[in-house]
This record gives sequence, C-alpha cells and structure tokens, in this order.
Amino acid sequence: MQFEKVSKKFGMSPGSLVYVGDEGAETIRISIIHYKAGHYTESIQTDLAACRDIVSEDTVSWINISGVHDPGMISELGQLFDLHPLVLEDILNTEGRPKLDEYDDYLFAVLKMIDYDAQTRQFDHEQVSLVVGRNMVISLQEKQGDVFDPLRERIRKGKGRIRKSGADYLAYALMDMIVDHYFTILEQIGEQIESLQDEVIEHPRKEIVHTIHQSRGQMIFLRRAAWPMREIIHTLLREESDLISDDVRLYLRDVYDHAIHVAETVETYRDILAGVLDIYLTSVSNKMNEVMKVLTVIATIFIPLTFLAGVYGMNFEYMPELSRPWAYPALWALFLFIFIGLLAWFKRKNWL
Repeated sequence: MQFEKVSKKFGMSPGSLVYVGDEGAETIRISIIHYKAGHYTESIQTDLAACRDIVSEDTVSWINISGVHDPGMISELGQLFDLHPLVLEDILNTEGRPKLDEYDDYLFAVLKMIDYDAQTRQFDHEQVSLVVGRNMVISLQEKQGDVFDPLRERIRKGKGRIRKSGADYLAYALMDMIVDHYFTILEQIGEQIESLQDEVIEHPRKEIVHTIHQSRGQMIFLRRAAWPMREIIHTLLREESDLISDDVRLYLRDVYDHAIHVAETVETYRDILAGVLDIYLTSVSNKMNEVMKVLTVIATIFIPLTFLAGVYGMNFEYMPELSRPWAYPALWALFLFIFIGLLAWFKRKNWL
C-alpha cells in the first residue's frame, strides 16, 4: 500500500534519498536526443557523466531516464546537473502528488502518466519527473514504455515546429502528450459507463454494485492525477519564468484548457456513476415493491378464504350446514365469488 511505502521515510531528514516504489524495478536505461533546426542525433548511454558532457548550448537535449530505483544513480544525477536535494527526494518518491517547483536555473515538475486496460479495468500508472533547463529537458520514469513515441517521431522527422523551438517547447510537448492520453482513457471509461447504465436499467444484478464501486474508485484516482495538472500549468502561465517564452505560453494555454476539460469530464463521470448507483438501488427497490405487492394481493385474497375454511373446519357436532346436501358446493361457490371479486377490485384499483 502507498502508506506502507511512504512510511520508509518517516523520521529521516529532508532530502534523504529513499526509493518509494515497486521493488521489482527494471534495468535503468538512458536515452538522449539532441536536435536543432537542421540537426538530429539519438543515442543510448550507460554513463550519466557522458550525458552531461554531451549537453551543449546550441542544441536542445532531451535526456530520458527509465528506472529511478537506484538512489546512487539519482544522487550522481543531482551532482552532475546541480539539482537540489529536495528535487532528488521527489524523484525517488514515486507516490508523491503532481506538482511544480521553480528554482534559479531550472523548473521541476512531477506528473502522472497513466495507461488503462479496458479488459481488466485496471490502471497502469507511473510518475514522470521533468527537469526543464535552458537547453535541456531531463525526464525520469519508473519503467520503460511511455506515451512519448509520437513526439519522438516528430523530432526524428522534423515535423512541426519542435526542432525550431527550445527546451520549453519540448517540456510543453511532453505535458501535452500526457494530458492528451487522459482523453483516450476517459473515452474508454466513458463507453464502459454507458454500457453500465444500460445494464443497470435492463438487467440490474447484484454484481453490478462491485463494478460501480470499482469505476468510482477509478474516477477518484484520475481526479488525483488530473486536478494537479491544471494547477501545474496554471502556475507556469502565472509565473514569469525566464525559462518559458511567450510563444510557448500560448501553447500552454491550450494544454491548460485540455487539463480543465479532463478534470471536468472526470467530475461528470463521477456524477453519472453516482446516478447509476441510484438507478440500481431504485430498480432493486421497485423490484422488491413488485414482489411485496404480489404477496400482499395473494395474502389479502386468502384471508377471507382462510377464515371460512377455519370456521367450517371446527369440530362441532351441531353445525346446520353439515346436514345440507348443497352446503359443500355452496361453500365452494362462495370461495370462488370472493376470489374473483377481490381480483376484479384489485384490477379496478390498478393494483395488478
């Protein structure tokens, strides 16, 4: 559990480097992309020192590190790029809340990258840390595999304005890819919620309650990831940082609108799921009311019949009707009259 992971750091001084995440982390992989208007190179490195030497002022460098489970490697990264100890601590604390911190020479952002398996209804999420400098962006992920492949292809082929822009535009593009992927997830979840609504109305089953609660838990998880994204981008727009150009702020406004849209969609789905649960409870209640109505009608019909049967079932020697030959069929005629009469009355009252 999250609290069990974070508890590893209790009592330690600020800036202590303790990895908070899954123990079975993958091998560390470092990929570097250098580019400018008419130039592009891509390589895989094993040495962090080589990464620092490659960074130059006339190109934009994107250093992507997959695997942050080694505190020693993160400490070395901090020394090479002069990162604050609290930044290194937040990189290792993969259960932290998304946020943005501004330092003298760089910006540090913590984001949540999410993937969704529609078959199992399970999330696969990881933390993405971004260090944005004047001519470089360092992205740190918990494991290999991300949503940035379309961005890599744009850099390789020189599409759009990515190669003509600086590191701030690259940081914007990374945030935009993460936020846009939320829409893909919300689209899948939205389709499942629509199916859930139809199923609740047509065939309400007890198993649906578990699915509804699971979906509501997913919305809470998405809300924790999406709402801070809006705050992060709003802070970038509000603060007059030299690391963000005015041209990139225009693009950030678009991401900000997308983040608001994601947050509002999450809230809408939460309300819909609450309504679906109400529909289920109402359907179950109505079904129970129908059952109780049928039982009440049956009981009401048999009350007078039971009374008559009880009277003529008493063991008295002198009962006038017992000596009459027509008494038995007359009693059955009375039974049928009461039965048919009550049914007709219930029908007239629209109780049947």
